[in-house]
Amino acid sequence: MTSYDINVKKLNENATIPTYGSEYAAGADLYACITEPVTFAPGETILIHTGIAMEIPVGYAGLIYARSGLASKKGLAPANKVGVVDADYRGEIMVALHNHSNTSVSIEPNERIAQLVIAPYITGIFHETDELSDTIRGAGGFGSTGTK
Repeated sequence: MTSYDINVKKLNENATIPTYGSEYAAGADLYACITEPVTFAPGETILIHTGIAMEIPVGYAGLIYARSGLASKKGLAPANKVGVVDADYRGEIMVALHNHSNTSVSIEPNERIAQLVIAPYITGIFHETDELSDTIRGAGGFGSTGTK
């Protein structure tokens, strides 16, 4: 397990610095920086502020994922499925939460709304070509590797 110091700036005095829920948690919880409950109608998406900005190390990205409890209990998950915070971004981290349920649900001030995983990435150097190497799968697409 590798650890890095991550600089986090509070943009709002009520903001909560991300925390890990357990010793081996991969994702740090992000908290809603709101002053009153926010209610989501079924199928509604609302941009929720966290009140923080941070310095992701170069060569890494902050990946914003759903919290399993919030998704399974309330039907709330990031609208874009996975958010990406680039290493050169210094603005406020916000989460577009979408209500996938059939009922209105609310989040409370300082509620945990998503999780941030800091992960390394590879930058591709793309080269146009007329041919690609052959594989057994070839151009088989969706469902092509299953037997049923």
